[in-house]
Amino acid sequence: MQKDRETLEKKSLRDEVFEHLHAKIIAGKYAPGEWLRQEDISKQLGVSQTPVREALDQLVSAGLTERVPYRGVRVLHLSPEEIVDAYQIRLILESTAAQLAAKQILEEQLAFLYAILEQTRELITLEDMSAQRQLNKKFHISIVEAAGNTLLSKVYETVSNTFPDWMLYEYMFRHPELLQSSLEEEFKEHKAIVDAIAAGDAQMAIRQVITHIQHLGREFESYLGIPGELLEEKERQINNWLAS
Repeated sequence: MQKDRETLEKKSLRDEVFEHLHAKIIAGKYAPGEWLRQEDISKQLGVSQTPVREALDQLVSAGLTERVPYRGVRVLHLSPEEIVDAYQIRLILESTAAQLAAKQILEEQLAFLYAILEQTRELITLEDMSAQRQLNKKFHISIVEAAGNTLLSKVYETVSNTFPDWMLYEYMFRHPELLQSSLEEEFKEHKAIVDAIAAGDAQMAIRQVITHIQHLGREFESYLGIPGELLEEKERQINNWLAS
C-alpha cells in the first residue's frame, strides 16, 4: 500500500485515483452494477476519501458509473434497449455534427483532431486501453464542439455518457486476440472522418461517421449480444431520415 501511495502522490490524487479506477473498470475488475465503495477504495490506495469522492464524480461524468441517491456509485449497467436507443441518438447527433464541422471547423480545431489521431495511432496494447478510451471520447466530443452549437454539445455529452463503448474494451481484455485489429480499424475510420471534414465534404463526413458507428453496432452484436434486429431497425430509421 505504501508503494501505491507514493505513486499516487506524484500527481493530482483525484486524477490518479480516477485513472486507476477507470483502468480497472475497462479491464473488467469491476463488473456492471458493482458498487464502488468510497471508504474501501480509500483504504486500498492509502489516500483520503476526498480524492476518491472526486474521482468517483469524474467516473460518473465519463459515463462509466452512475450515482444512486442515498446508496453510492456503481458501475453502469444498461439494458439492451437503453444501449440501442443511445446508438440511434449517437448516429443522429454525430452525423449532424460532422456535417456542420465540415462547413466551419477552425484550423486549430482540425489540428487538434489530427493530434489526437497521432496520439492514438500506437495505443494498441491492453496497458494502453484506459488512455485510448479517454482519447477516443475526446476525439468524438471535439468533432461535436467543432459544429459550433453549444446545445448540441450538451445533448451529445449526455448521450455519449450512456453509450457503453467501454464495454467493448472490457470484452477485448478478455479476448486480446481481437484488440489490435479492432483498434487499427478504429484508427482508419477516425482518420477518414477527419479527412472528410478537412476537405469540407459534408456528405462524405456524414457517411464516414455512420460507417464508424455502425461498425460499433456490429461489435455490440458480436461481442455483447445486443440483438441485431434492434440495431438494424434503428439504422433503417436513420437511413429514411437522411433520405427525406
